[in-house]
Amino acid sequence: MDTTDFTLSTTVTTPYDATVARVRDLLGDAGFGVLTEIDIQATLRAKLGVEVPAQVILGACRPQLAHRALQVDPRIATLLPCNVVVTALDPGTSRVEVFDPAFMATIAPDPELGAVAADARARLTGMMDALTNEAGERSATGA
Repeated sequence: MDTTDFTLSTTVTTPYDATVARVRDLLGDAGFGVLTEIDIQATLRAKLGVEVPAQVILGACRPQLAHRALQVDPRIATLLPCNVVVTALDPGTSRVEVFDPAFMATIAPDPELGAVAADARARLTGMMDALTNEAGERSATGA
């Protein structure tokens, strides 16, 4: 894996709010809960007075996988939860980017961590595939 490529990404022809809602649903279907949510647009508007497109960071976690990874290397906590970013590109198009768990295995190469990363990656790529198949895929990279 190229160490500069650390995300899975797709662009869908679905409005931002609908994409965020569907990503939440599909994360749940994949066994992930959303632990955190950061509204980048609102935060930058409030803190810096700047306008940026609608964008949210969802902190997704599958506790079983997080626990296994932390048992291998407690420093993995710095990479948790797995960030899923939804960005409005225009009124009918959104981009979804997910931290690629396979990158975690390049940082701390351990067979058990590799297995955890592979499980998480399979679940997240399945979520991305379902999203693009439903929404009408415009482009996908990294998956």
